[in-house]
Amino acid sequence: MSDSARGEARGAVRRNRTRGGLRPSPLALSLLVTLLAGIPLAAQDNPELERSRQRLEQIRREREQLLEQQRRLSGQVTDVNAQLRNLERQRDNTSELVGEIERQIRGLGSELERSAAEVALSEDNLLERKAVLRRRLADIYKRGPLYTFQVLLTAESFGDLLTRYKYLYLTSRQDRALVDEVERLNDRVRSQRNQLLGIQNELDRRRRERASELERYGQLMADRQSTLRSLQRNRDQTSSRLTTLERDEARLNDILASLERARRSTAAGAERAERGISTADIGKLDWPVEGRILYQFGTERLPSGGTIRHNGIAIGAPAGSAVRAVDGGRVLLKQRLGTYGLTLIVEHTSGLFAVYAQLATTSVNQGDTIAKGQVIGTVGGQGSDEGPHLYFEIRGDNQITLDPLSWLQRRAN
Repeated sequence: MSDSARGEARGAVRRNRTRGGLRPSPLALSLLVTLLAGIPLAAQDNPELERSRQRLEQIRREREQLLEQQRRLSGQVTDVNAQLRNLERQRDNTSELVGEIERQIRGLGSELERSAAEVALSEDNLLERKAVLRRRLADIYKRGPLYTFQVLLTAESFGDLLTRYKYLYLTSRQDRALVDEVERLNDRVRSQRNQLLGIQNELDRRRRERASELERYGQLMADRQSTLRSLQRNRDQTSSRLTTLERDEARLNDILASLERARRSTAAGAERAERGISTADIGKLDWPVEGRILYQFGTERLPSGGTIRHNGIAIGAPAGSAVRAVDGGRVLLKQRLGTYGLTLIVEHTSGLFAVYAQLATTSVNQGDTIAKGQVIGTVGGQGSDEGPHLYFEIRGDNQITLDPLSWLQRRAN
């Protein structure tokens, strides 16, 4: 309860009670108490506050949806853009929540002031009625227990007796009504104090919730800044990575083009080039290593928003796993090629070029003839983003890139 509100209300009652030397009559006080008893506390009927509470519940439901979305995002491949959008929506949601809490605090504060004034008025009325009751009890005590009989026995006539009896009866009824009124006022003050305490507790809860939401808002802003910095780093890293990959891919393409020109310059190579690749070879090549496909042939969109084209596939396997030739052929190149790591380029008897990259070691040398299924190296790639894996490409005539999954044997799921 606000002490200033209570003091102001009581002061108004006392000023009205003592101004001009006048005191409110018992009938006027009784009517005032009856009117107050029929008016509920402002805290009980406030449509605006109730609408604010409903909006608050709706905003909280929206927050739960955003938090659920955030949990789903955290369990997926990191998408910084999606995380940033989620954080910004959470920030807006928290801002709306704080706004509703502020409105509720203002509404509860007004209710608290009004309720405090009503409690103060009721308490003053109770004090007034108690004072009247005490004076009445003092008068009854002074007159003694035989006062009623004395009044009746000293009547001078039968009419006087009836008048005195009526006076005593009405006085008794007024005394009973005064006692009942004091009891009702006691109950009302007790009820109003409980309601006032409830409003105060609700106000305290809202203030604590506001402080918590403001702290959450600050944390969301910090997370947003961190995510923005992470997004910028990812974009910079992606740009650098794409530049490096494009450079290394161009270098690999130049090497393959040179190897194909050298092959075409020989009689056997010209005959093989003339024959070309047969569709009968599709789906017949052995797998170079057993493992999970980390990424497939084609274009991939990166979490940072960039895109990258894979000319081959990445097969995840434990470091040191044996890498086998998918078909017989001849090793045309053994070399470290930038981001591809240790790389073998093999011309297979089917007319295809195969690229085996991210090797840890090789057991063959340039110019060696290899057989189908022969171990030609081991899996490396531990330092890459994908972890230990084999990068595998298949190239056709004129260095056209082919999807290795179409040429390798189908695996049982």
